[in-house]
Amino acid sequence: PPRVVVQLAPPADPWGKSRRFLRQLRRQEKGNLTSASNVESSVGEYERLHAGETSVEERNSDYANLVNSYYDLATLFYEWGWGASFHFSNRHPHESFDEATRRHEFYLASKLNLAGALGTLGDAAKGRTNGSYEEDEAVREGSTPSMALVKVLDVGCGIGGPMRNICKFTGADVTGLTLNQYQVDRGNELCRADAHFKNNKGDGLPEVRCRSVQGDFMKQPFEASSFDAAYAIEATCHAPDRVGCYSEIRRVLKPGAVFACYEWCLTDEYDAGNPEHAAIKKQIEEGDGLPDIATTHHCLTALKKAGFEILEERDLVNDEYGGWQDPVTGEYSTKKEACKHRRGGKPWMLPLMPSWNPFTQRFQFNWLGLRLTKYSLKVMEFLRLAPAGTSRTQILLQSGGMGLARGGELGIFTPMYLMVGRVPLDKAG
Repeated sequence: PPRVVVQLAPPADPWGKSRRFLRQLRRQEKGNLTSASNVESSVGEYERLHAGETSVEERNSDYANLVNSYYDLATLFYEWGWGASFHFSNRHPHESFDEATRRHEFYLASKLNLAGALGTLGDAAKGRTNGSYEEDEAVREGSTPSMALVKVLDVGCGIGGPMRNICKFTGADVTGLTLNQYQVDRGNELCRADAHFKNNKGDGLPEVRCRSVQGDFMKQPFEASSFDAAYAIEATCHAPDRVGCYSEIRRVLKPGAVFACYEWCLTDEYDAGNPEHAAIKKQIEEGDGLPDIATTHHCLTALKKAGFEILEERDLVNDEYGGWQDPVTGEYSTKKEACKHRRGGKPWMLPLMPSWNPFTQRFQFNWLGLRLTKYSLKVMEFLRLAPAGTSRTQILLQSGGMGLARGGELGIFTPMYLMVGRVPLDKAG
């Protein structure tokens, strides 16, 4: 019984989140969708774009509609079931889900060299400081420019969970870019609701320190050399052309600025001739709004072709996190024998793996949970508590989740291929 109380009590507040989820679902039927007039039409358009007769080339050419249709459908389910940060992370021993999520974001932020960016702001920034500043004055506390002057871009920000966490962590000014207007509105709603992000009046700074902007990361609505750093967390996987995407990020960055990202990629373990591997790849694409999935080699090569100097790259899935180890090889594994040798860490795909615990989201991935979820939503649709098409959306997302889990188990897919690149100091264009 105490375990039940803990599961149902704050801070998780599942009942409050569920009520908000239903309210927002109903709002989607009142002109809040980007891709269609209602949820049923939106899921129909999305299914058309991923039908068997639709080629990768067609999905790439119509990627904006594909991504908008997907996030019109998925955003509410993500926020309800996952939180405001739409990404994965391994969990170290004794870490909660939220702690692991923030650590994963802060680690990426640590790669952006924001202190270096602050140091290059120049004389124009010296008038607005944490304290006072005089050229001939000895360095003392409060004599450096405020980190709020450093401009950071979040490429593909969703509803801005990482953006707000990184803004709090670094103190920098963060602008999030997303294609989907519903995500822009929801992200800005959450930014305005938190007093932490309000700047002091009279500092010459924007009213809030972070905000979401609607735009296509293939054609960004920003002037060249506008930002001191940029990052992307599991977002540029939606791009139809990685070189074009990274080139556009480079365009809006200042010379010497750093771009760091976590990419969704196929690993070297993927075999296109293996029917199971190919089926998992297709399942992930269909369930997660992707025109295609690139390999780690393709992404790294594209970043270099876009004009970045490569500073670091590796697959963080393979980092030490105290996870399940094969008793013979010592390698991470999800096999039954390996699970007996756990040390407290949990792999990124664990939340997507089936469980019979009815108080976790993993319950929905067993055969009973799949049916209960499907028919519960159908009943809600019949009673007009949820829009028509809601159950089809959930089935789509569950299928994508199962593909991700299996891809992670086999080691053919990673959601956290880290790449860190720097814009050359002699940047042209």
